[in-house]
Amino acid sequence: MSQEDEVRKASDQFYTALNRMLNGDGAPMADIWSHDATVTTLHPIGGRQTGWDEVRGSFEGVAGLASGGHADLADQSIHVSGDLAYELGIERGQAKLAGEQVEIEQRVTNIYRREAGGWKLVHHHSDISPAMLALLSRQQAA
Repeated sequence: MSQEDEVRKASDQFYTALNRMLNGDGAPMADIWSHDATVTTLHPIGGRQTGWDEVRGSFEGVAGLASGGHADLADQSIHVSGDLAYELGIERGQAKLAGEQVEIEQRVTNIYRREAGGWKLVHHHSDISPAMLALLSRQQAA
C-alpha cells in the first residue's frame, strides 16, 4: 500500500469517527487522533483547542449536542512528505445540533503524522460556519 493510500485509509477512519460524533458518539475520535500535547483543531464554531485533552473535549461537547448527522469529504487532495501528510477538501453534510438542523459545507485541512507505524491526525482546521455560530448564540441566549 502506498503512503497516500495509507493516509486515505486514516482519513476514512477520521470521517467514520466524525459521523459517529454527528450521531452523538465522540469516543471513536480517540482511535484516529494522536494523543500528543501538540495536537490542535480549529472548528467551524471558532476557537482553537491545543493538546489532546482540549481536542477530545471539543469533540465530546459537539457529540453531546449532535444527532442524525453525516458529513463527507469531497474534492479530497492528499500530499505526503516523510512522516507528515496533509489533505484538503470540502466537508459536506448536515446535522441536528441541539435540536436544530444545520447544513455543513466548509473547506477543511487535516494534517496527519506517522506514529507507531500508522497515521494519526494532529490537526483539523475548517472554515467558520455562520449557521453553527448562530445556533450557539441562540443556545447561549436561552
